[in-house]
Amino acid sequence: MSHLSRSHKNQHEVIRLSSPVEILKGIGSRRAAALAKLGVSTLEDLLFLLPRRYDDRRFINTLSNLVPGKINNVVAKIDKILIKSGRTEATLKDNTGTAKAVWFSDKFFVHEGMTIALSGPVENKYFVNEFVNPEFQIIKSLDSVRIIGKIIPVYPANSEIKQTVIRGIIRSVLENYSEKCVKEFLPQEILKRFGMMSNHEALLTLHNPKDNMTYIRARNRLAFEELFLLQTGILMRRQKFSGNDNARPSRILTPGKSFQEFMNNLPFKLTDSQRLAIDEILGDLARDKPMNRLLQGDVGSGKTLVAFAALLTAGDSGTQAALMAPTEILAWQHYEKLRKSLESLGLKAGFLSGSLSTREKRGVLWGISTGEIDILIGTHSIFSDGVNFRNLSLVIIDEQHRFGVLQRGGLISKGSSPHVLAMTATPIPRTLLLSLYGDLDSSTLRELPAGRKAIQTIILPQENLHVLRDMIRERVLVKHEQIYWVCPLIDENEESALISVSQAHERLRELFPEINIAMLHGKMTPEMKSRVMQDFAENKISLLISTVIIEVGVDVPNATMIVIQDAGNFGLAQLHQLRGRVGRGKAHSVCVLLEGTNITPEGKERLQAMQKTSDGFELAEYDLRQRGSGEICGTRQHGINEFRVADLIRDEKILLLARDEARALIRRDRNLESEPLLKREILRRLAGGLELAITS
Repeated sequence: MSHLSRSHKNQHEVIRLSSPVEILKGIGSRRAAALAKLGVSTLEDLLFLLPRRYDDRRFINTLSNLVPGKINNVVAKIDKILIKSGRTEATLKDNTGTAKAVWFSDKFFVHEGMTIALSGPVENKYFVNEFVNPEFQIIKSLDSVRIIGKIIPVYPANSEIKQTVIRGIIRSVLENYSEKCVKEFLPQEILKRFGMMSNHEALLTLHNPKDNMTYIRARNRLAFEELFLLQTGILMRRQKFSGNDNARPSRILTPGKSFQEFMNNLPFKLTDSQRLAIDEILGDLARDKPMNRLLQGDVGSGKTLVAFAALLTAGDSGTQAALMAPTEILAWQHYEKLRKSLESLGLKAGFLSGSLSTREKRGVLWGISTGEIDILIGTHSIFSDGVNFRNLSLVIIDEQHRFGVLQRGGLISKGSSPHVLAMTATPIPRTLLLSLYGDLDSSTLRELPAGRKAIQTIILPQENLHVLRDMIRERVLVKHEQIYWVCPLIDENEESALISVSQAHERLRELFPEINIAMLHGKMTPEMKSRVMQDFAENKISLLISTVIIEVGVDVPNATMIVIQDAGNFGLAQLHQLRGRVGRGKAHSVCVLLEGTNITPEGKERLQAMQKTSDGFELAEYDLRQRGSGEICGTRQHGINEFRVADLIRDEKILLLARDEARALIRRDRNLESEPLLKREILRRLAGGLELAITS
């Protein structure tokens, strides 16, 4: 009986892609819970629970030519059967010979005389070929054979739901409802021009491919679909933030006296990348359309200076600007670094975070609303209710990915089509840049400022920890330099062998009683964190033991050494950012990667990549290959980059094609009035993640 047969009570119930799996007969609460562990809760999830691999069972053996040590596929009759406790043994027979089969179960509805199809490994025992726990199907005719003679899908499964059950459920859904539920939404013109199969045909093919060529056609069709949807949605989001082609920013911004004075008095020479980025940004600010640009650069490449040039341009134009950072430490550091320079140029800076007292916050809010504060620097508190700018013209979001890659609307809504500059110190691989930031123009800082010294990277096994003692004493007691020591945990965890901040603090204080050591972590109050960082910046603390809270933006030139505990457990981007906390002064700096006790082969590869190169863009490409796109740049939680089929590593050509086709379509029909099904699908899949508000 089909899994989709319904009782009389529910026979008129409409089944949609969004219908829960429990609507199907044969899926009760227990089976639904097992499917939920595989990420399946709706019919759509079932249809797109795509095979993780395929078994090629097209070749059918006879019993006389079975190959021991291999997977064999046969059709045979059960000649004899013996059921013991926990074990079923059968003698198989066809017109060429005999063999045996054994299953480690006594719960089989099989009996002598049945014809069955089998697929499984064969072992030769005492000169007799024997199938060991093979998959099987009772068959009445050769036309009904499903498990051999074809390419068989192998789905994700778990101990609570068998592979054969999943196959049966998906087969029934495909046969009964896929054509009714899966509607074509790609423009017909694109389908015809590229000779693409329909999405329904492609879906059926991926579940049951006839050969490799049809599989590739189907896979590429659905990969294009996903990337085309995303690219079209991103372009629509760009329209939303820009208003429309005739949108005007609150002010056209041009550099003036403050900008010129600052640039003329720089004590160093800008890199070529910084000059180009500033020129590109000033060009955007001078146009009558809001800027929508991403500034990316490697650790220490000078993004803050480029951002400062943009802030001064807003100030010279008599408007307000806001700079938002992901952590209070980084926001305060920006404020302290920029405040004096701004005030010397006649501009007033303000700081806003959740830790301010009610009185302090009230004063800042008044200064923003009256226009007394020209430049506001702070955390996400900047876009909370009650923050009203008098004339916001420029928004700068530092470490954009820390806020969620695609969530810019809260702060942007504080102004009337303000210019937007997003910044990230996490270099983004090319395909990820196109995929996630396709609505942004891009500027890249690839060079490091003159005078920056290379950082030596050392990989050290945990058992060689003693070699650090002399290094630490020399740097702190002889050279009066400072050291970071980073741990993955705050407190000791019985379930983890990783060293925590509290453990490292206790051990290092015993080893180095003559050195001033302090801790820094996220459980501390904002006031405590600020005090520790200020003391470290003033060299009152020589060895700072911290979590990754120092990963971004912390700038202490006298810190020349960083030790990363259990380094194999950190992501590559994190390791690169942490290494960038040193090498900011004139002294030689070193990054020590302590392997830890339970390092994985993948962890070792990451450490070796760190030792091989200091190029953040090269490391980002490696990270993408090793981890996948969804885990990089904070994208996984948004759901828009969890592709079912597409793979940003292998599908760059498809991505570029999808981007070109999306651009051409939006140029022809900016509101997709001629493609209502496409528009509806974009809203259904992506509206939340892309922050789209498009009327369908």
